[in-house]
Amino acid sequence: MDYFLRNSLSRVCSECELGGGCCIEARPPLTEARIKILLANGVNKEQIEFGKYKRLKVKPDGFCVLFENGGCGVHSFKPETCVAGPFTFDLSGSILQIYIKKKSICPLAGLLKENREIYNQYFDLAVSKIVDLVNALPKEELAEILRIDEPETELVAEIELK
Repeated sequence: MDYFLRNSLSRVCSECELGGGCCIEARPPLTEARIKILLANGVNKEQIEFGKYKRLKVKPDGFCVLFENGGCGVHSFKPETCVAGPFTFDLSGSILQIYIKKKSICPLAGLLKENREIYNQYFDLAVSKIVDLVNALPKEELAEILRIDEPETELVAEIELK
């Protein structure tokens, strides 16, 4: 994804009228590799939950522990599902189902739907990050993540995993 597009999409997120709505109650799953990256870049181990799946904690106000000053405090190396943004996933056997959140929860989804070229570039990035995540997570952690209900989304693609 080119520099201009990345900055444009970041601006949409920073100007979100929902005020970081995607970061409220966000507990993005973390792979061992992502944890190492976060720790190497100043994230404190106490900000990570080691439960049924490894994930970032939330603050008492409900925001992700990395949310600060209206945005992500680790934007350049944030977790895969955060990079995927309005795209999310489910699995049905070996079929990776890709969903996009509705505009009412994520204004970025609305922008993407209005511009097919931007949508396609962002979609490719999102799918790449989601596939990396799915392939890197232990099966029992992935199973736990797949139990999480994500309402207000619509199916946009089904991809055979190899």
